[in-house]
Amino acid sequence: MYCFSIAFLIAFSKIALGGDAEAGKIRYAQNCGNCHGPAGMGLASYPKISGKEIPYIIERLKTYRSGKKIGSNSALMIMMAKTLTDEEIANLAEYLKDAKYEN
Repeated sequence: MYCFSIAFLIAFSKIALGGDAEAGKIRYAQNCGNCHGPAGMGLASYPKISGKEIPYIIERLKTYRSGKKIGSNSALMIMMAKTLTDEEIANLAEYLKDAKYEN
């Protein structure tokens, strides 16, 4: 039982301690950048999402993932968020809290 407890804690410690900003940056580039722009700076009708607090990003993405509409771009956000895991959401939040645009 002791070994199982240690293995469980190790496996989930990254999620519990926060996300991986580098993994979040990669996922952001794959799914988010076309609408929210480089480093989450916002484009056209898509808001700036960089610099937001981690709990805000997590709550919003989980709300979209659940299928709840909360804004004018909800249909697109629901589609984009529905496949995200809790770990990917934590990674995105970790990346976005300090994301900066680099030329």
